[in-house]
Amino acid sequence: MIFYLNGEYVPRAQALIPVEDRGFIFGDGIYEGVRSVNGKMFEWGPHADRMINGLNGLRINFNADQVNALEGVCEQVVEKNGLVDGEAFLYLEVSRGAAPRAHGFPPATVHPTVFVSASKLVVPRKMRDEGCAAVTFPDMRWKRRDWKTVNLLGNVLARQAASEAGAYEAILHEDGIVTEGAATNLFAVFNGVLRTHPLTQRILPGITRKVVMELIAEHKLPVDETPVALDTLAAAEEIFVCGSTTDVTPVVTIDGKRIGNGTPGPITVKLREAFEARLYQAAGVGR
Repeated sequence: MIFYLNGEYVPRAQALIPVEDRGFIFGDGIYEGVRSVNGKMFEWGPHADRMINGLNGLRINFNADQVNALEGVCEQVVEKNGLVDGEAFLYLEVSRGAAPRAHGFPPATVHPTVFVSASKLVVPRKMRDEGCAAVTFPDMRWKRRDWKTVNLLGNVLARQAASEAGAYEAILHEDGIVTEGAATNLFAVFNGVLRTHPLTQRILPGITRKVVMELIAEHKLPVDETPVALDTLAAAEEIFVCGSTTDVTPVVTIDGKRIGNGTPGPITVKLREAFEARLYQAAGVGR
């Protein structure tokens, strides 16, 4: 496996960072996860914009031009790992860099650490078609969830709770309302109307969420960006989660309780098919 690290393409054994890297010590960094189809990055522009926003928020000295240049790096990493044919997942991280441990920012002479990896993505078609199970879990993350930071302990604990319950996703809630999934955004259908949390600091502005909102508009489906109350979630007619490796995935049970009739609903199916069409058409391929 070949990684990109600080300007070089190196094998795994040579992809080493100092133990004082602030991404390791403090979780002081921003990351992105990007989908590649036949070597082309899906929705690169919005991914780059979100990364730039997070880096600016953390005041990490890595500018927009440097972020945009990472698209070419991603293409090279995909090619060097033999992943041009098919689908891959790109992980990009920019930390503040390595410096002696201190909570304040290091001197401006410290350069960010920049890392990119690629791995083969196998789409779980059965789960996409038949739906998944989810559990609810308290949202214990920090207050700037709109920045995609590498500090993911709340998400890790939530996903572990889902795994231990035999579920795919954990649906997070705070102050009695649903925020999002541990690694996804969430949509629910009530009385034929799609509901999802609005874009605030409480949720990540998901790139797949953005595409889904565009598809909702294209298909003239009713949508209300109003938070869903936790105690009403189980009464939804349909629920789905979405993300860069999750696409549009129906949720058919939550905490062991059936959602709707326990199968993917018609709105979810319509949006799943529309999303997959957009994803593969963007890469010039068919399923």
